[in-house]
Amino acid sequence: MTATPRLSPPEFIALMAALFATVAVSIDAMLPALPQIAAALSPDAPNRAQLILTSFVLGMGLGTLVAGPLSDAFGRKPVILAGLTLYAIASAICFAAPSLETMLLARVLQGLGAAGPRIVAIAMVRDLFQGRQMARVMSFVMMVFTLVPAVAPLMGQGVIHLAGWQAIFLVYILFAIVVMAWLGLRQPETLPAPQRRPLAMKSLITGSREVLSHRIVLVSIAAQALTLAALFATLSSTQAIFDLRFDRGAEFPRWFALIALLAGTTSLLNSQIVVRLGMRKVVTRAYVLQVTATLALLAALKLGLVPEALTFAAHLIWTIGVFGIVGLTLGNLNALAMEPLGHIAGLAASVVSALATVVSVALAVPVGLAFDGTVFPLMIGVAVFSGASLWLMRLAPR
Repeated sequence: MTATPRLSPPEFIALMAALFATVAVSIDAMLPALPQIAAALSPDAPNRAQLILTSFVLGMGLGTLVAGPLSDAFGRKPVILAGLTLYAIASAICFAAPSLETMLLARVLQGLGAAGPRIVAIAMVRDLFQGRQMARVMSFVMMVFTLVPAVAPLMGQGVIHLAGWQAIFLVYILFAIVVMAWLGLRQPETLPAPQRRPLAMKSLITGSREVLSHRIVLVSIAAQALTLAALFATLSSTQAIFDLRFDRGAEFPRWFALIALLAGTTSLLNSQIVVRLGMRKVVTRAYVLQVTATLALLAALKLGLVPEALTFAAHLIWTIGVFGIVGLTLGNLNALAMEPLGHIAGLAASVVSALATVVSVALAVPVGLAFDGTVFPLMIGVAVFSGASLWLMRLAPR
């Protein structure tokens, strides 16, 4: 540990989780609204409504290119506060959007704003912790963060019931205001002025080259991209699968809450084992488990070995596994990438997350749009993504 935050550890972890939650609440609370948005803005092509999710992720990926370097130059807090302000403005545009095209553009803008709290929070943690201790702190952050996906769809469903799907964006504005006040009043700046790096093109290019010169960083970026692709493809397809394949659309928020809560336990597990086993070993074993489970279930379904009465339970358990793998991989992969880059943490976090996120969207969108009323396109996509991630970890330098 290189410094001690003024906040108590529980409050610091909770604040970092709230900053991360800007992304989760922006995606998960929208899931119950997709059928209504499709009916209102894209009745002729309802499957296009899922682009509301990936357009946000695309904007977030692009925003990470600038959020980190800006935080290296001007400090962590000002960049987070500016990002949340942009996020709130974009939410207001989404609230009044008259068409799907306007909604998608506003969601990209919203993602740009959300990149500030998401990416700079990682740099804040790296300012204060390093190595396996950083991975442990990130595990606790992810553990608290998983509560948001558990409640966000239920919240979205409640808001839709009371005030219509547009009102979800008013909740986003309120959320941004609360987090801005919490950060501004409670958390000290973690990057002192003498340690800041000027925002100069030459230093950005030099720093980016340094980031991409490390083989472990390149492996981490690729593995994160594939893991996020599996996650985003599942998020894009899961509401439609529950509705059209299993006729459980009305129950979806409650099932999703169960998925998120059970999957979140893997972050707690990771915090207990990562210091003992190491980041690389935990990540590799997680991918072995996901590849094995996905291929086994896919083969069983294709061969008709799973009775129809058990298919929903099997899919539910598999989905919990897909979300659970995130708790065993992303925090560790981030820590592996950031370990040699503490002196340029903001820029490094930006480059790593931007490349991983943008590539993941490009991989996830075709899988989501391939939905045909069955679970097979999604499962095949996840099998390919997790298998490639496992292969990459075998190539990672020790």
